[in-house]
Amino acid sequence: MSTRRRTTALIGDDNTVVVAGKRLTWRTLHKLPQIPSPAAVLVDNGADALAALRHHAVHGTELLVATESRVDEHMREELGESGFAIVLPDGAITPARLKRVEESGRAWLLTSGSTGRPKRIGHTLESLTTVTADQPPRTWLLPYSPGTYAWWQVVTLSLTQADQGLVVIEPSELEDWPKIATEHGVTAASGTPTFWRQAIYRDADALAGVPLEQITLGGEPVDQAILDQLREIFPTTRISWIYASSEVGASIVVHDGKAGFPKSWLDRDPHPERPVLSVDGDELVIRSPHHGAGLIGAIRTGDRVEYDGDRVLITGRLDTDEINVGGSKVSAGVVRNVLMGHPGVSWARVFARKAPLVGRMVAAEVVPNRSLGPITDTDLVQWCSTRLPDYGVPRRIKFLDQIPQKETLKSDV
Repeated sequence: MSTRRRTTALIGDDNTVVVAGKRLTWRTLHKLPQIPSPAAVLVDNGADALAALRHHAVHGTELLVATESRVDEHMREELGESGFAIVLPDGAITPARLKRVEESGRAWLLTSGSTGRPKRIGHTLESLTTVTADQPPRTWLLPYSPGTYAWWQVVTLSLTQADQGLVVIEPSELEDWPKIATEHGVTAASGTPTFWRQAIYRDADALAGVPLEQITLGGEPVDQAILDQLREIFPTTRISWIYASSEVGASIVVHDGKAGFPKSWLDRDPHPERPVLSVDGDELVIRSPHHGAGLIGAIRTGDRVEYDGDRVLITGRLDTDEINVGGSKVSAGVVRNVLMGHPGVSWARVFARKAPLVGRMVAAEVVPNRSLGPITDTDLVQWCSTRLPDYGVPRRIKFLDQIPQKETLKSDV
């Protein structure tokens, strides 16, 4: 077995950590039973995930942490055959099927699986700690599923910086998170656009009561409508959106309140600490200093972009964003942004549906804004008709009662 090393300075070890209403610190988190290394620690609560992370940081072990629900039996077999012991929420341990030398200090992440089965991407605490400059004192909301890239971003910030507290939100607490955040003085929160839309849809007044100084969005395409809605609720708060993934790390950070990023950021001169952004065809390509282990050079992200004046908009995944209607192509993301711009729409998903003669047509699912009264599909078709070419106007619109949200805080947009 390799010599273990402490992988990073735990400057934030005495930062406050609130889990299940209990006020602790990183240092006083409960200790898990003996964790083997390499290990895949499967958790069913945020406290165990944080305890596993701190153990990894202190002892330099090889760790994958994820919720039990994200790792099915087939993946557990794959992990066992790759040398990982499986640690279950009740503490039961299934030994690794393959004995190998551990990679000291290696942290493994599972991709979101949006384009197939999740993949394992290797990092270290250093490569996951992308915020290194001193930060103003803050208390961060942590709503993300343990083990996701966004989760690692928030927890490494808290563990490696002074005065960066955490308030963990379990899945059962998501509906009431603004109340919990207000009670514990949360001043910064990171979430997907779907997460923020859910909060506005459920109770915008409760959300407005949270004393937020920093709002961050990421994990999904960020449209102008959600940025504007948050700015209306929080006129003085800094609002940022981040493009990040397990493969390329945090690669784009925008603070100007606009969707997309400036076109001038493309193909800039290389800098050791700054990713190089390019577009090949319609695809975003990134060369990042924060990339996962073994990913060298330019990485094709699989995300589709469109130009809007001097901005580059990330509209969605290449394999699902483009809809071909009788030979004319339209971006599902662009149509979604138009729908989201309607004041009576809280959430929308746009997709292709089979159609006679033209092969495919544009369809949509919509959650209406309850506070503004009913809207009809005719209203939305008329709205889109003045903003989109005829072939891009949704011809089938289904209304939903709730905004769908997955464990990763994303929806299928």
